[in-house]
Amino acid sequence: MADRGDPPDGPAENGASGQDDEYGSLVFDESFVRAARLQELSAQERMGEHAHAVRSLPGRAFRSGSRIAIALMILIALAFGTAVFMGLSHPYETPAARRPEPLRMTLVPLAPRTSVPGGTPAALFASSPAAHYAKGRDGISPPPARATADFSESQVSAALATVKDYLVASSLDPDVLGGNAVRPVESLLDPDQMEQFDRSVDEPYDDGQHAATGWLVRFDPARVEADPEIRVRGTLRYTQTGSDALEVVSDHTFTYALRPAVSGPRPKGGASLFTVRREMRFRFDREDLRLHRLEVQTSYLQAGPQSCPADTSGALRPLLAGERAVSRGPAGTDPYATGRPVAALCGTLEVSSLPSGAPASPQGPPSPTAARSRP
Repeated sequence: MADRGDPPDGPAENGASGQDDEYGSLVFDESFVRAARLQELSAQERMGEHAHAVRSLPGRAFRSGSRIAIALMILIALAFGTAVFMGLSHPYETPAARRPEPLRMTLVPLAPRTSVPGGTPAALFASSPAAHYAKGRDGISPPPARATADFSESQVSAALATVKDYLVASSLDPDVLGGNAVRPVESLLDPDQMEQFDRSVDEPYDDGQHAATGWLVRFDPARVEADPEIRVRGTLRYTQTGSDALEVVSDHTFTYALRPAVSGPRPKGGASLFTVRREMRFRFDREDLRLHRLEVQTSYLQAGPQSCPADTSGALRPLLAGERAVSRGPAGTDPYATGRPVAALCGTLEVSSLPSGAPASPQGPPSPTAARSRP
């Protein structure tokens, strides 16, 4: 009977069996020997102090994995270096953001042919072309907003609302009209126009770019006081002028009832009408629409009754009830003079712009200085 340690076919041929052949059942084939990672040291290596009898051989898988990892690290480093190089030396420059152009403005005083009629504000309005104008901000009515090719309906609506806020602040705000504030207007401007605006307010000059009245309607508070009721009529229209630009054009007539700025009781019939027509062009980019601000491109203002020689760059200078315009024309312009140019213009205030009770002007050929519509 075979021992417990014998193979199933009986004892091994070499006679080893049982406890004498403990590893008899193990087979060390060629693949097992190749996979072994132990190698016997040479005699010289074994002579070294504390030397081990065998040493481990590096595995083939470890060597292959290390090479792959190193190759990946090199590729990543090359890719990162290429990205940095391309970012620093890109052949195409990033287009610079568009800066708003300076506001171009034209101021035209309108001189009456006769003395300025006076009366109460209610009577003057009732007998003037402004009798059926809306009052205050109700006269600034934006058209229905519709989407354009690149702007949504809400963006168009935002542009129209911003223009209305600008017109209200610059034409109807009592503090702005009285020369006591400019912040309501300034807060709606593109920051790149702030420098021109500040210079226009601090150092107004009629050179076509730096008149405060090109930005807003303002009277000299030492001479004039405006009645709270202001009549307004006009239009707003919009159009897309580029894939990133909306344009809004406003054309409004503002009629003010003015009184002399005097202390104490005022005469009942001492008011007079003053008419301002403002044609303005505004531009919006997407950032302007998001931040509720605008860029004023052009401003064309006709205002009267005023005298032609009056400097209206800092504030409008109305002729009040009973006053007449001086006979001479606008301030002279010397084309040979150096320094800042003067944009001197003047027009004639037609009879239809005065209350119907005012005396008619003599008939005759149109004045050569009569205001013409801007081209």
